[in-house]
Amino acid sequence: MPTPLPSPLPLFPLGSVLFPDGYLPLRIFEVRYLDLIGRCHKLGLPFGVVSLTQGAEVRVAGADAERFAAVGTIATIRSFEAPQSGLMQIECIGTQRFRVRSSELQKHGLWTAEVEAIAADVAVDVPADLQHAADALRRLVDTLEERRRMEQQEDLRLPMAEPYRFDDCGWVANRWCELLPMQSELKQRLMELDSPLMRLELVSDLLARNGIAR
Repeated sequence: MPTPLPSPLPLFPLGSVLFPDGYLPLRIFEVRYLDLIGRCHKLGLPFGVVSLTQGAEVRVAGADAERFAAVGTIATIRSFEAPQSGLMQIECIGTQRFRVRSSELQKHGLWTAEVEAIAADVAVDVPADLQHAADALRRLVDTLEERRRMEQQEDLRLPMAEPYRFDDCGWVANRWCELLPMQSELKQRLMELDSPLMRLELVSDLLARNGIAR
């Protein structure tokens, strides 16, 4: 059964899509999100990331009202820094997907929502006909790790977080969804798919179109 989520859940609308197990670095300077992240960090609470369908990440006068997708992903803070007043730098990991049942814009500009947890992907082994997608991802990670060693930059962050699960359809598909150049709308549709196998099949087609793996 999905884990119960905070009610109401504070939301962080972004111009990108967060996937389960995804790595998300954020620089925060808006007052509404400084308050949110400061509170979440202090209390050890998660927040919800939802992909914007209208509006911008930073509020400006005269801009379109914010609208966002109905399915998002819980983010938990893994590291937190406040290098100066009015600035926070955090690293988050995506955990569980959720569906927004209702949302409300608070007076100070922060969105909150009543949400329903979505069950995690069922673990499915990568089938032989899609193994090329997993192998290509493993090669990419090996290359990035080797570059980090050669440049002696141990603090250089890879665009994904361990543990690596190259044998799992959902994990491999999600990491490629984060890396491949595609519109947020397509990433959102892929993230919402219930079948991790179908998600990897569609990702495999995208890899072939981009000449990455066949």
